[in-house]
Amino acid sequence: MSYKSEASANWEPKVVLDEAVAAFRDDDPVLVYDDKSRENEVDMMFPAAAVTPDRVATLRNDAGGLLCVALGNEVANAFSLPFLQDELDHPAAAAHDLKYDDRSSFSLTVNHRDTRTGITDQDRAKTVAALGTAASDPEHADFGNTFRSPGHVHLLKAAPGLLHDRAGHTEMGIVLAKAANRVPAVALCEMLDDDTGGALSWPDALTYARQNDIPLVRGEQVKRL
Repeated sequence: MSYKSEASANWEPKVVLDEAVAAFRDDDPVLVYDDKSRENEVDMMFPAAAVTPDRVATLRNDAGGLLCVALGNEVANAFSLPFLQDELDHPAAAAHDLKYDDRSSFSLTVNHRDTRTGITDQDRAKTVAALGTAASDPEHADFGNTFRSPGHVHLLKAAPGLLHDRAGHTEMGIVLAKAANRVPAVALCEMLDDDTGGALSWPDALTYARQNDIPLVRGEQVKRL
C-alpha cells in the first residue's frame, strides 16, 4: 500500500515510548523502524497471541511484506528450533553475505496441524495465535504435534542477548513484548510501497501511523527499554 506523505522527512511522531508499550500491552499494533544502516524498513507488529484473521488481512494489505513470528531465544530453544542457515547443506547456504547483518534470524516455516493449505487468513491466524499460546508455556508445549514444517508462517529466532547481540526487528519485537509484559512471540511484517515496490519510506510510514493512530517508534527508542 502507498501512503503519500503529508509531512516532511524531518517531522517526528509525537509518540513517547511508553505509548508504544501500552499499545502492545493492549494487543494493538506498533510500527518499528530499525535504522538506515540496517534494513531501513518499518515493520508492523502485533503480539502473536492476539492475531486474528482480520489482523492477518491488515498485515497482508497494509504492510505487504513477509508475515513472520519472532520468538524469544529461550522459547525457540525449548521448541528445538535452529537457525536455518546452520542446518542447510546446500551451495546456496555456503556463504553468508547479508548486506545488513552477520546472519539471518530465520528458523523453520510452520503451519498449525489443524489447517488445510496454511496460507489463508484463517489458517495463518490459527498458526500465529497458537505460536503465541505455545510460547506462554514453552516447556510444556507439544510443538511437534501442534505444528508441521514446512509451512506458511516463517519463524524467527531472537539472539540470546537480544539488542546487545543483534539490532534486528526480531529482537526489537521481543524487547517490546517483554516491556509490555506480553509473551515473547511477536507477529511482524515489513511495510512496502505499492508504487515503488520498495520499503515504505519514513515520511509515508509517519503518514500511515498518524492516519491510523498507531504508534511508530525508532529502533534507537526501543533500545532504551
